[in-house]
Amino acid sequence: MRIIALSTLRTFWEKYPDAETPLRAWYALASRALWKTPADIKLAYWNASVTANNRVVFNIKGNDYRLVVGVRFDKGLMYIRFIGTHRQYDRIEVETM
Repeated sequence: MRIIALSTLRTFWEKYPDAETPLRAWYALASRALWKTPADIKLAYWNASVTANNRVVFNIKGNDYRLVVGVRFDKGLMYIRFIGTHRQYDRIEVETM
């Protein structure tokens, strides 16, 4: 998958350094993946939540952080829509991000 944009993750882990290693690991796996369906993502990340509007929520660092991406399976793209703490995540509407 092509992930847009790594800079968003980098900015986040500069503020939350303990997120860097798990976000790099997520990026390494996701950028090599050939996910064609939500089920493909669930095979790699069983705890990922697939929501409406082609959004996927990943738990990062034992659920300390949440990463929301928009997925275009037909184009092999993932757009980072949100990265934040669990508390910040609780204040957003995932499907409209």
